[in-house]
Amino acid sequence: MHPMNLIDTHAHIDVAAFDADRSAVLEHCLHAGISHIVVPGIMANTWDKLRETCASSPALYASFGLHPVYLEQHDPDDIDRLAEYIQQYRPIAVGEIGLDFYCQTLDRNRQRTLFEAQLALAAHAALPVLLHVRKSHDAVLACLRKTTVTGGICHAFNGSLQQAHQYINLGFKLGFGGMLSFAHSHKLHRLAQQLPLEAIVLETDAPDMAGAAHYGQRNSPEYLPEYFQALVKLRTESMSKIAAQTTANAEAVFDFSWTDT
Repeated sequence: MHPMNLIDTHAHIDVAAFDADRSAVLEHCLHAGISHIVVPGIMANTWDKLRETCASSPALYASFGLHPVYLEQHDPDDIDRLAEYIQQYRPIAVGEIGLDFYCQTLDRNRQRTLFEAQLALAAHAALPVLLHVRKSHDAVLACLRKTTVTGGICHAFNGSLQQAHQYINLGFKLGFGGMLSFAHSHKLHRLAQQLPLEAIVLETDAPDMAGAAHYGQRNSPEYLPEYFQALVKLRTESMSKIAAQTTANAEAVFDFSWTDT
């Protein structure tokens, strides 16, 4: 067993980019000390493959959700399907859900309706949520304040320090990954230094958002230790303290024991 125990709170290892070598990637993760990988869903027609992928390895944990960027591909009855999947398969979280105001072509009102419906399902099931937020932090925070969701993770956080504290006050952790490894990520570096360590979780968002050493290539959960090292360089705490705390933070969000049994 690797002395380090890290958790990737956001990796799309179910997608086709990993079909050729998924087993090898998971083997590398195991040897690198990555004990748990949370796999977010993005569209209803991908949930079965996601479920089967997660069933193939004890390290993988499924989350089901309807991603805002794929708004046009979601069917009206997908919310009912999501409710069924939550009840039948008890995922680790609901996600990836949220608001994307960066994509100008996506109808904001429809996004909000979809997001609020999924928040309601998560609240009813007492599950955390995995948030996708681009250029929409204030709108997302406004939606969260109207729900009884039991927290979750704001994935790939890049908002302001003030917004970060609003998420924290609502019971959320903030995800950091490969972007920390770029020298020019000054704003992210400041956030990673200023935030309480108790608020930070690690993620890769594989196969997207590869770090500096893998720029232009497929990102992978096996690179999580590199992103962890980028965080270590920015913090004053010891490497072992940061590893233990970020893992404890993820365990505070997700009930891994429920699906371990």
